[in-house]
Amino acid sequence: MNLVCLSSSIPRYSFFGSILSSEVTAEFESGILDICLDLLDKSKTFQNDKDKDCSRRNNPVYISRIVSAMVNCNDDDGILMGRWDNNYGDGISPLQWMGSVKILRNWRNQSCQPVRYGQCWVFGAVACTVLRCLGIPTRVVTNFSSAHDTNGNLIIERYLDETGKEIKKSKDSIWNFHVWDECWMARPDLGKGYDGWQAVDPTPQERSEGVYCCGPAPVQAIREGDIKVKYDLPFVFAEVNADVIYWMQRRDGKDEKVVHSSVIGKSISTKSVGSDAREDITYHYKYPEGSEEERRVFEKADLQNKLAQKPVTDLEVKIKVVEAMKYGCDFNVSAVIVNKTSSDRVCRLMFCARTISYNGEIGNECGMKDLLNLEIPANQEKSVPLRVLYNKYCTTMTEDNLIKLMAILFEYKSKDIMLATRSIVIDNPDIKIKILGEPGQFKKVGAEVTLKNPLPVPLTNCSFTIEGAGLTEGQVCENITDIDKNQEAKAKLYFTPRQSGMRKLVVEFNSNKLQNVKGYRNVIIAPVRR
Repeated sequence: MNLVCLSSSIPRYSFFGSILSSEVTAEFESGILDICLDLLDKSKTFQNDKDKDCSRRNNPVYISRIVSAMVNCNDDDGILMGRWDNNYGDGISPLQWMGSVKILRNWRNQSCQPVRYGQCWVFGAVACTVLRCLGIPTRVVTNFSSAHDTNGNLIIERYLDETGKEIKKSKDSIWNFHVWDECWMARPDLGKGYDGWQAVDPTPQERSEGVYCCGPAPVQAIREGDIKVKYDLPFVFAEVNADVIYWMQRRDGKDEKVVHSSVIGKSISTKSVGSDAREDITYHYKYPEGSEEERRVFEKADLQNKLAQKPVTDLEVKIKVVEAMKYGCDFNVSAVIVNKTSSDRVCRLMFCARTISYNGEIGNECGMKDLLNLEIPANQEKSVPLRVLYNKYCTTMTEDNLIKLMAILFEYKSKDIMLATRSIVIDNPDIKIKILGEPGQFKKVGAEVTLKNPLPVPLTNCSFTIEGAGLTEGQVCENITDIDKNQEAKAKLYFTPRQSGMRKLVVEFNSNKLQNVKGYRNVIIAPVRR
């Protein structure tokens, strides 16, 4: 399992989950099949009626639903406990996991007590391993700008005060990204047209038939808006299609609608077959934005607000960022205001940067600009830069390395309020991995790993850890000396591959100031000569 950066808007660990869940899964490791079978025997359905449960284990619809429930521990003796508050002192941070092997073995070794802690990419990766081990073709999928619709109305309402700070009035949320699984199976229970990929989500979010599980939901049904089809179609449909409405609460208590261009369900991704490249599968889940097919789906799903005519404004605001934003560096972002009219306009711009967790929880401010009388010439655009400083974001950044940018434009003449938002990931430094010698099966192999300190301060308590299915027996760790600013951390770690062929070696670097920095390298292991 685990965590690779696609662009400034796609966090490193989310798509990394798709890559490593597809290649560094644990289904062929010693003892994993027995653990997966034990997992089924721990389910409430088995405990309540063993004969009935076993008679249904040839049904992938049934099995995927059981696994979706058992990978989390909310209702049973499941594998993982979820936590999203950044307090992981009594367990392991979700970002520290490097593979499914350790998680599954920990669960077995601690008498099937839940392993602490997981978040969506960890739940998805472990479920991928279990489902593949049980014979169901499975892949990990990442949805960016993913809605969490708690009341089933397919609408996410967000509230802001006049300074742009969010007001909690609803349990609905928009996650920067969310990870689930797709399983390939027939759906004879649904009739024709729904075979193929099915969305299965083990992250505990909402109950389904009284249990924290989700799916299998036919991807074709999601695309067509057939929200009455089993299982959990309204929830998954909302994750990729829900409408977003922003309201601004004025000082007099009245709520005023804000014009914005937020889109739910973007860059839906999985790992390509035969390579580590990202494959965009958005078109599997939804028709092109603005198409007649999209309108037909919204009519079928009764998404009336999305069918309404979008408001037209005289001004437009958008956010632009630079290509690379590296942890430890200052960088500029820009709010761009476009005047589409033949007359000059005066407006107020509030442009703010705040740290954010991947599940949408807003943190502290790390950059702010408030311009009360910004003049935008007729038929022109104006760019307003905002400098985001390391000494501001370093103390408030969560492990997710995410910052949310928000630009609010108040146009004095029309009284329109326009909003643009964008979440950006601050890239950790790269880990260079050099394989020493010719790697062969049952032959000791060395890996030289290097990372340059990008911070303006020394790093202490430094270590490298490596792990790889078929390569290492568990994790191999090497502590190293403190690293001064602009200096390189370097270590040599050794392992003895047990399996031949293409393998993935995962490397993690940790220190007092930089945690959970990951990289990987494909390694071809020559088979032993007989």
